[in-house]
Amino acid sequence: MADAPVYNASAPSGGNPLKIDVNAQYVGYEWNYTYIMFCGFIVWLIIPGIGLLYSGLARRKSALALLFQSLMIVAVTTFQWIFWGYSLAYSRDAGPFIGTLKNFGLKDVMAAPSPSSAVLPEIVFCFYQLLFCACTVMIVVGGAFERGNMLPSLIFSFCWATVVYCPVACWTWNSNGWLYNLPALDFAGGGPVHIASGWSALAYALVLGKRKNLHEPSHGKPHNTTLVFLGTTLIWFGWFGFNGGSALNASVRAMLAAFNTNTAACMGVLGWVLVDSIKHQGKFSVVGACEGAIAGLVGITPAAGFVSVWLAACIGFLTSIVCALLQDVNNWMRIDEGMDVFKLHGIGGMVGAFLTGVFASQSVAALDGATEATGGIDGNGMQVGKQLAEVCAISAYSFIVSCILLYILKWIPGMQLRVHEEAEIIGLDRAQFVDEQIGERVVLDDLLVSSSPANSSMANRNSGGMSVGSKEIKM
Repeated sequence: MADAPVYNASAPSGGNPLKIDVNAQYVGYEWNYTYIMFCGFIVWLIIPGIGLLYSGLARRKSALALLFQSLMIVAVTTFQWIFWGYSLAYSRDAGPFIGTLKNFGLKDVMAAPSPSSAVLPEIVFCFYQLLFCACTVMIVVGGAFERGNMLPSLIFSFCWATVVYCPVACWTWNSNGWLYNLPALDFAGGGPVHIASGWSALAYALVLGKRKNLHEPSHGKPHNTTLVFLGTTLIWFGWFGFNGGSALNASVRAMLAAFNTNTAACMGVLGWVLVDSIKHQGKFSVVGACEGAIAGLVGITPAAGFVSVWLAACIGFLTSIVCALLQDVNNWMRIDEGMDVFKLHGIGGMVGAFLTGVFASQSVAALDGATEATGGIDGNGMQVGKQLAEVCAISAYSFIVSCILLYILKWIPGMQLRVHEEAEIIGLDRAQFVDEQIGERVVLDDLLVSSSPANSSMANRNSGGMSVGSKEIKM
């Protein structure tokens, strides 16, 4: 196999393809970037997965808005990333806190070796990291569900990715970042993805205020458990690429990270179901099992490439137990964050980051042939303190900056972060979308009209024998 390519600052794009074959430098390493591209493709499935999960958890009258938002978020975030997001997070001349605009508009981002792996073309690395950013932003907007205005939420998404996600990603994964050099161990995004999104969603819910008629029986009741299950399975599948690709190579370490991902998710299900069965006298909850899987996935994210399989099982189980026991955390804080983003991602991410410091193993980190990392299990107790420094820094920065950003947007004339009360009561779907939701509302309207004495016989003829009221309905 040829030697790994070396970045040449005089040809930052990797060479002129009209004069040389830019692929020649990667001969023998094609399998590596093909694997990372495949991981990127399946990470993309997390985005509609979150949309389906959120849609199922919300009430029916706001379900369409959350599906639509998942597509809009990936579109807006992609524009932000190619505009300046990638440069702010991963430029080679970045400072300890934020990158420069050296790669503004993806300038010179093409065939050169990426900043994080010499055998990965930078365009592949850029695409893979874009999907991390999009998933994170999609998690954040869950804090505004059922009352957030669509257009301001998209503007917030662009700004949040710029002033929160990109700096935190630079701290954590850029070789010049201060957390990277501390070092705080974060394999796949416990800090930039989960802790940051959890605290930011909490800030979003705080600034918007509580939903109207919060104590109605329908509040907090998922309208479609099937969508919750489907969304969770897509997220779980996408997470194999999320964690399995974060080694940035197709090494044994990457394969272990994928194994650990499944292990932690499964143990998360068992942990949450155990708590639910104790709380509810032996009864179970499909939504609870799904939340347990996500808690396990969140907990293992920073640790996937640093721990053995059995310790991954412990992390998934412990994280889900902690999150399940904090079921009422929103009530304690008196903040209406009904999608549980803070509980699952914020708290779950903090637990995972802490346990990474406790359980990280040098022998596991070295499975890629290059990484050196030790944790408490190797006798490096200082690593736990460094993990806590990461948790505190990212938590404080994400929450405070998100609050400032939201209040700035709130004070801009015409920038109405929250929908009008009437729109909230009738639902975001009817208030903000054309009449695409041809489900129960339209059918119910037809039934009400056809049930009048004057129209009943006509309705029966038109519906092929349908009758309403106390009579049997034949379809």
